[in-house]
Amino acid sequence: MRYGYSTNIKVFYQSGDLSSYLTQLEQSVVDSIRNEKEDYILNVNEEEYISYWENQLKVEPLNIQFDNAYANQKEEMIRAENYPRDFYVIGGKSYPRMVVYFHLPIEGNVDLIRYTPSTRLVWTQEMQLLDKELVFKKIQFRDDVEELNREFESVTRSLRTMQEYVNNDVLNFNNSLRRKIQNAFNTRKEEMLKRRNLLAGLKVPIKKSESVSNTFSIPSPKIRKKITVKPVVTDVGFKPEPSLDMETYKEILKIINGMGKEFERKPSVYSDKGEEQLRDHFLMLLEPNFEGSATGETFNKKGKTDILLRHENNNVFIAECKFWKGKGSYIKTIDQLLSYLTWRDSKAAVIMFVRNKEFSSVIDIVEKETPNHANYLGYVNKDDETWLNYRFHINGDPNREVKLAVMLYHIPIVE
Repeated sequence: MRYGYSTNIKVFYQSGDLSSYLTQLEQSVVDSIRNEKEDYILNVNEEEYISYWENQLKVEPLNIQFDNAYANQKEEMIRAENYPRDFYVIGGKSYPRMVVYFHLPIEGNVDLIRYTPSTRLVWTQEMQLLDKELVFKKIQFRDDVEELNREFESVTRSLRTMQEYVNNDVLNFNNSLRRKIQNAFNTRKEEMLKRRNLLAGLKVPIKKSESVSNTFSIPSPKIRKKITVKPVVTDVGFKPEPSLDMETYKEILKIINGMGKEFERKPSVYSDKGEEQLRDHFLMLLEPNFEGSATGETFNKKGKTDILLRHENNNVFIAECKFWKGKGSYIKTIDQLLSYLTWRDSKAAVIMFVRNKEFSSVIDIVEKETPNHANYLGYVNKDDETWLNYRFHINGDPNREVKLAVMLYHIPIVE
């Protein structure tokens, strides 16, 4: 919408149905996705791409600022044909009358004032769209201020109702937009993958164990499924890359979280343990819950604090266990973890053991500082107050996304 000009329009009627306008917006993104090069669609970070189009197409609601309305008046020549019948005027002539102009500032997507919503009043009125204002007029034939007030209230009441209907349509459109973009993207990508014969998913050789003891009173998962991988394509040669499915990733994190809560419940038992010893408690629970590959190794150690799940000499999942030593050390831990990852859609966790008495302040630092990391892509959610989920990318390639869980456990020193 361009401003700085005036035009006469029939409000909420001038340009047809709002649904047609919104459908055209939807179709524009579908066409754009279909016109993207195959290499781009196959390599782009899906979350970032969909968010880009969602932001591009999201419609700003209409905002007529009724509380900031004002009026002015001027004398104009009014044709006899526009006078009430009880006035003595001669046809074809014009006579001077005072005309009141009501000004309503307007913001948001001003174009919406031209469209008819799906629910509507059988009403419209010709008004002037002047710069960022909606203007309508009332000729003063009888110098009756109450009549002017009634006219203003009647018109604005209709405008308020129609604006509410318009914005309801806009809200429904915005709420469904991401899903529709996702569907268009998935449809396009699946077509490409079918042509390239990559729909057969790779499988990381790990599955849930059939029998697990209730070590530390943490129950084993009830659903035991093989870990499947999603067909993801690299930048060069479109080689499929395995990854943990989200369900299995969450199950691994739930086991870690259950053990971490055990640490918190029994500080006298665990407060004197070192990083490596605490790490081994996680491994003791993870190993029985998942069956290994042909080598018999499922979760592996690397260095003193890492927990690794590997496939074909690459890291599918990695967790780093550290004592909290401030925000600088925390950021370096993320750096270290990201340096181990090479595959698209990797899964990872940073596990922090906190000895500080003020545990809540540590959580505040994590929430404040994590978005400042150079590889940060976005916040996902909290599974509880001390388990936060984020999106990062591996070093040097923002299209290769890492799901990163940050998990903090309070293990103060017991004296």
